[in-house]
Amino acid sequence: MNQKEPIWTKSFISLFFTNLSVFIVFYGLVSTLPLYAKDALNRTDEEAGLLMTIFLLSAIIVRPFSGKLLDIAGKRKMLLLSLFFYLICTILYYFITPFGGLLALRFFQGIWFSIVTTAAGSLAADIVPERRRGAGLGYFVMSTNLAVVVGPFIALFIIQSFSYDALFILMSILMIIGALVSLLIPKMEKVQPTKSSKRFTWNDLFEKKAMPIAILASLIAFSYGSVLSYLSIYAQEKGLLAYASFFFAVFAAVMLISRPFTGRIFDEKGPSYILIPGFLMFFLGLFILAFMNSAGLFLIAGAFVGLGYGALVPSMQTLAIQSTTHQRSGYATATFFTLFDTGIAIGSYVLGIIAVQLGYQSVYLLSSLLVLAVLVLYVATIGKRRNKKIAS
Repeated sequence: MNQKEPIWTKSFISLFFTNLSVFIVFYGLVSTLPLYAKDALNRTDEEAGLLMTIFLLSAIIVRPFSGKLLDIAGKRKMLLLSLFFYLICTILYYFITPFGGLLALRFFQGIWFSIVTTAAGSLAADIVPERRRGAGLGYFVMSTNLAVVVGPFIALFIIQSFSYDALFILMSILMIIGALVSLLIPKMEKVQPTKSSKRFTWNDLFEKKAMPIAILASLIAFSYGSVLSYLSIYAQEKGLLAYASFFFAVFAAVMLISRPFTGRIFDEKGPSYILIPGFLMFFLGLFILAFMNSAGLFLIAGAFVGLGYGALVPSMQTLAIQSTTHQRSGYATATFFTLFDTGIAIGSYVLGIIAVQLGYQSVYLLSSLLVLAVLVLYVATIGKRRNKKIAS
């Protein structure tokens, strides 16, 4: 009977579309700001990668404190506050042109991105039925999956057809819509804000039970940084920039198609049935990217990357939340995203240096090999431990 508890409630749908708008802006800017830095601001590849790193640096600094902030102020209240400032930052892209000012804006926006995504993820974990958490959080992550294609697709189309100013205006309008939708999220948190001490301890910064899976997720995020920060530049280098938006379309389409099946398998058979194939598909996608020389291979790589990433990230996030109590869902979410963002930030910067020295083929080859190494670590540690627990 628990299996029939509804997931798509009014609260869940409102949160879904709010999160979608946040990530459309995030992915839209991530896919185009490197080109903006190179084409409009005459910056190097390494400086272009810094736009991603500085954004995630502030997110990483703030993220460990966000769980405590949600605990004290309430998840819905912090969601609305952070959405407001995230919107203001999005509008300011139209007005700020110096590279130094752009870096400062990215840093400031990263703060609010950190809080809004922690609040949204934690609220989603509270809203979905506990016995359907694998499927429910998987559906919630579909909002991010949709943004993976909608954001870059719209952004790349706008800069090729119109201008960067038009892009910043459109991103601002989309964010205004997302902020308005958030007002429809009712005050119905399952876990009310606690009257805990305002003094921070280690447990207020990190959920130690979520650390093992979060560390593995950070290594996956390191590899994913190659897709987030450099795919458009790599495609331009290969003469395939016109297909970059279609890469993200294929990427998202396979995630959306596979999501209902992967969430159900996770709940019914266990995480390893999703994670192990996910590692292998993500490896194949990055490996194909390293050697692709045609539009066909480019899109095939997008399919494998989408299947792998779509299986790995929501499953790992669910494992992080399931590792602790319901009351600690905010801390587990913050811990997961802190390490995930750290992986992307370090990956974006380090892989940018590798790209300058060795070329982008080496970037994607090394990223694919890292995914294989994480697969081995998972099987040797978390996977083996969970299998023993199930057997007992």
